[in-house]
Amino acid sequence: MWCLERLIPLLLIISDANSQWNIWVPRDISAMANSCVVIPCSFMYPPGIRPARGVHGIWYFGQPYPQLFPPVVFKSLTDVVHESFKGRTKLLGDLNQRNCTLLIGNLGTEHSGRYYFRADIGGANKYSYPDFAELKVLVQPNIDIPEEIVSDNSLELTCYVPDNCPDMTPEIQWIYTDYLPDPEFSSDFIEESNTAVLSNTLRFTPRPMHNSQLLGCRVIYPNTTLVYERIISLDVKYPPRSVWVNVSSEVMEGSSVTLHCEVDSNPSPRIAWLFGEQELLWDTATNISLSMDDITPEQEGVYTCVGDNSFGIMNTSLYLTVKYPPREPIVNDSITVVEGTSLALHCNTMGNPTPTLTWLKDGELAGSITAGQLSVLDILEVTPQQTGQYRCLVENEHGRASASLNITVEYAPVFLEESKCTVVREGVQCVCVAVGNPEPTIEFYLPDLNITINETDNRFNFYTHSDGHTSTAMIKLREKGERTDNSGPAVNVLCNIYNTYGKENVLLELQQEKKYMMAVIVGTIGGVAVIAFIIAAVRYVGQNNKKENGNPRQEVVLENPALYYSAVKKDKQNLRKKVREDGDFQPVGSMAGKEKQELNYAALEFIGARPSGGASGRGDDGSNYTEIKAK
Repeated sequence: MWCLERLIPLLLIISDANSQWNIWVPRDISAMANSCVVIPCSFMYPPGIRPARGVHGIWYFGQPYPQLFPPVVFKSLTDVVHESFKGRTKLLGDLNQRNCTLLIGNLGTEHSGRYYFRADIGGANKYSYPDFAELKVLVQPNIDIPEEIVSDNSLELTCYVPDNCPDMTPEIQWIYTDYLPDPEFSSDFIEESNTAVLSNTLRFTPRPMHNSQLLGCRVIYPNTTLVYERIISLDVKYPPRSVWVNVSSEVMEGSSVTLHCEVDSNPSPRIAWLFGEQELLWDTATNISLSMDDITPEQEGVYTCVGDNSFGIMNTSLYLTVKYPPREPIVNDSITVVEGTSLALHCNTMGNPTPTLTWLKDGELAGSITAGQLSVLDILEVTPQQTGQYRCLVENEHGRASASLNITVEYAPVFLEESKCTVVREGVQCVCVAVGNPEPTIEFYLPDLNITINETDNRFNFYTHSDGHTSTAMIKLREKGERTDNSGPAVNVLCNIYNTYGKENVLLELQQEKKYMMAVIVGTIGGVAVIAFIIAAVRYVGQNNKKENGNPRQEVVLENPALYYSAVKKDKQNLRKKVREDGDFQPVGSMAGKEKQELNYAALEFIGARPSGGASGRGDDGSNYTEIKAK
């Protein structure tokens, strides 16, 4: 080792000093397996050295120094070589001419490595050249592939094969090119430093469809069975060219839905699901799914899947429809308005499909049926008849809902036709009935006496009652007045009604019965019996008068009868009459009951007269009655 260590610096010093020990070999050279290779070589030694027995040389594999016992590839003095090179090597150059070119045949991959030459000029003039030729034994051709293949950009692929074997000339073919668009081919031969390379270049413009497609270079040696192939898969980069999502869909409120998205791009994109501007989910992948449970109407809308890589961006959207029954509508608050006011009733709701909205008043259709989320019911110049409950009904195929409000109309008081005076046993009874909102106040005024009656005193019984918007008042005049024309009570009676919105007064009429002093209702059979009794009594009196006076029989007319009668109605419903044509405001019915209590009587009254016959009649309500009064 010491000698070797001293020798190497010495040789380097000599080489550097005189530049006499030099060699040229290709630094890199290649060949196909099972073919051959020629390693060109030339060397120099100092001119002052005279070979006594000629120049000899040795080719080593892996190391240049014999002390390290490297495998002998070729040795000019003997045929002793390493087993792996036996019968494979041949010196093509003439060492005496300083040509050390070596041929190696039937190459295997194990022969790849560094090859060194050592010159033996004779005696101590032996020198191992440090320069080497590195051999690469290939099992397939090389393809020069760009670092990045981009869609729609022109692409060149070059296939290389060494051509360093004199007896074997390769040929290059491209395979799997049938699917390529307009491929072009060109061959070239490059020889540098006595090494040769044969190439073939393929040109075409790749598309996204060519990504992952196979493409190959095939090398053959004519007149041999040697065939070499290199197969590659094209990695074509392209921006997202399609983004697939579910079709627009419909789901029911409260259900679940999954939205799928697939993106075709290379490299894999960043995929994101967006709802409006909000990003819901993302991942770097070729597909992504967005799952949503318990869907609400607020989640209805446009969902967008966005695919993005370094080469471009693309998106596709879908519309998710959420079906649900109508929500409880929102309507105006209940309201009290003055007659003649205009109103607009609003009904707002939400539902999918679009609901229909219907306005009802007290259960009856009150307006047109509309489809949408808003319905307006316009009421111009409100009347009392429009008092009531208004309900907005909303419905679609998934359900219904409703909401109500009440409208109360305030208006000035109005007299009802039941207002009148009638004669009763105690005197004259006057009834005044009025309707209004607020409920009217009623007073009686006697203009002849300049008296206002709104409470009971010793002379007048006053009674009042209210039922809803209807007020009823009654007085009884205990003193019986007399008129010469027998047309009514001695005292005029005015009824005054008033509330916040107005007042009114009316002179009450005395409702007269027929002038036969009869006013009792006893039913059909009882009336007939009473009439028979009256006729018999009148005839008896007439006969007595005839006997006493000897006068012929004559009719007798009662003079100044005290007439008493009471307003009678069959039932208290007859008092509930409408204020206007379509109104539903009715007078109090309890008053009819009080009047009815006054009816059960019968009287006979004769005042110095001699009746000659009887009288019977029919009351205002159609019932049979008979009344006899005499004093």
